[in-house]
Amino acid sequence: MLASPPTPAATAPQALHALWSAAGLPPAALQDITLPASGPVLPSSFAIAPALQASLGAAALAAVQLGRLRGGPAQQVRVAAEHAVLDSLAWFTLDGRTPDLWDPVSGLYRTADGHVRVHANFAHHRDGVLRLLGLPEGAGTERARVQAALATWRAHEFEAQAAEAGLVVAAARSSAEWDAHPQAAALQAQPVVAIERLGDAPARPRQPWQAQGLPLDGLRVLDLTRILAGPVAGRTLAAYGADVLLLNSPRLPNIEAIAATSCGKLSAHLDLAEAGGPSALAQLVRGADVFMQGYRPGALAARGFAPADVAALAPGIVVVSLSAYGPAGPWAGRRGFDSLVQTATGFNLAEAEAFGTAEPRALPLQALDHAAGYLLAYGAQAALLRQAQQGGSWHVQVSLAGVGRWLRSLGRTAPVARERPPMAPYLQTLDSGFGRLQTLRHAAEFSATPARWRRPSMPPGTHPAAWPARA
Repeated sequence: MLASPPTPAATAPQALHALWSAAGLPPAALQDITLPASGPVLPSSFAIAPALQASLGAAALAAVQLGRLRGGPAQQVRVAAEHAVLDSLAWFTLDGRTPDLWDPVSGLYRTADGHVRVHANFAHHRDGVLRLLGLPEGAGTERARVQAALATWRAHEFEAQAAEAGLVVAAARSSAEWDAHPQAAALQAQPVVAIERLGDAPARPRQPWQAQGLPLDGLRVLDLTRILAGPVAGRTLAAYGADVLLLNSPRLPNIEAIAATSCGKLSAHLDLAEAGGPSALAQLVRGADVFMQGYRPGALAARGFAPADVAALAPGIVVVSLSAYGPAGPWAGRRGFDSLVQTATGFNLAEAEAFGTAEPRALPLQALDHAAGYLLAYGAQAALLRQAQQGGSWHVQVSLAGVGRWLRSLGRTAPVARERPPMAPYLQTLDSGFGRLQTLRHAAEFSATPARWRRPSMPPGTHPAAWPARA
């Protein structure tokens, strides 16, 4: 057990103050938010509740500031720890059914010298792992055969060969091992939310406040993200009034979580591999205020949509980039998801030590994804505030590994066994294009403009790849 944490865990207000100050936002605004203190909501030795309260609180408070620039009301924001944590479990049902979001092959495996985690929720990733192991591809290969094959591999060797094949695998490391890794060194100089000026541009005109409006009314957000942090960011901005246009390639698969993360968004198809795809995207960029993407570093640049290219198409735009391991360093181009980044950066072994278990132990939820989603939304809005006051085009960068580094910096607590609190007080049931959707309400409470999703969640390709008219 973790008898004496090395540093006391930060409180949510302390974490928020640091985020707010790092972005250069007015300290007086912090008087307008309440983050009630709470014990652990779910069992973990990390400060999950303060991290989620602070990151979501930052996004909500920035929305209030943008609303006030447009003539909106002063208002108070409140983020309860229990609601923020439960909302970050990504729990939902469709027509009364709780989807199973994990492929049977996904998960943790023992190797000859340690452990690896495999992410196989997409068939091509699953089949690539099976192929590397010399096993039959397809859903018929049982997990036990994967375990037997991996038992003959060394963890880091399998991780390296999987990465070379474009697969999604991580070897379990201790925190100390990760800290000695060159990729951790590359993240040292990168703030958890990096906001950089891309170039000069005039301040964009502000959309006037409408009666019964929301803080981000009229803001256009182009969402090119997938699984899970980016979609959470887009859903958060939609809850504050933004027109969020989610673009999916018709050639790529999705997981069922898209039903819950598409609340409030328009959802269209656009294929950059088709002849007219890049020009159609460029036209959408010209009408956007925020361009949010989760491709691996350099992938969009190869198609002419590097941050500087986007700013040239739409001077004054805010470009938001999400990556797994950061924008620079030997792992910058490596694929990754929350569960893999947890494993690679030390969380699984740290939790195992804290709880006294022999096997690596994951965090009780995908905390990196959700905190990153809220921080992406926060960074986009902080950059919009700068744009309104200083002009310019801006680039915001967040990585899952960087969020993990931030979460570690908030300190540790002695783990407490705790059952999950009931979600019933926070649930809502909505019509959607996927079926009857039961999910949690947005966890930030506004005193004057309650957050809400004006559009139902709809499948990819439902809407045209075009902006709605501004009111």
